[in-house]
Amino acid sequence: MMNLTIRTLGLCLGVALGINSAGQGLAAERVAVTSIKPLLIAAIDGGEAHGVLVGESATFMRERFKSAAPIEIDVKTLTTLDEAGCKRLEVTTRQEGVTDTASQPPVRKALVYQVSYCRDGRFPASK
Repeated sequence: MMNLTIRTLGLCLGVALGINSAGQGLAAERVAVTSIKPLLIAAIDGGEAHGVLVGESATFMRERFKSAAPIEIDVKTLTTLDEAGCKRLEVTTRQEGVTDTASQPPVRKALVYQVSYCRDGRFPASK
């Protein structure tokens, strides 16, 4: 699990949630996105979604963790919530060659977290 400060995690999530998708596919299952929003919605609709972060968000993350490797994002549905169109989702972000500190060699890192999200782009009122 990646050691992140609360500030860094907040910046990463804020950047990722605040930008629209690029809509360009990179591989059969992974689509290029500039935000996690389209992946959240796709996972609500289909149970799971897979993408690669591109654009300003990707540049920020690559510079922060000193790795030029692609940033892969996987989202899967955990449970359906009471509110229509809302689900509990698990988001996994992975990157090869991440350097946390100068004294450690680059390694593959993953950040896994959960979020409740609705298809219309809002967070549900209840958990």
